[in-house]
Amino acid sequence: MEYVYGALVLHAAGKPVTEENLKKVLTAAGVKPDEARIKALTAALEGVNIDEAIATAVALPAATAAPAAPAAATEKKEEKKKEEEEKVSEEEAAAGLGALFGL
Repeated sequence: MEYVYGALVLHAAGKPVTEENLKKVLTAAGVKPDEARIKALTAALEGVNIDEAIATAVALPAATAAPAAPAAATEKKEEKKKEEEEKVSEEEAAAGLGALFGL
């Protein structure tokens, strides 16, 4: 993920996402750059409008506060099932976001 984050930092700073720039960002962050991963990421981002990709990305839902006290145990079980489904959905959304950058 640090490679994608590095690319996003470069983009936010208005710098081109090149192998050289990404390597500098990763080195500055204390990450030992992997040349193959850098090349793969920059190749995957070539021709991609990052602003558009960010705007169309699925926003992860904010965590909601649990109710004070459920009336019955069945309600509690249903809530747990919903929470588990939400966690899976969040993980799927995060995986889909990584796919935008070829990871």
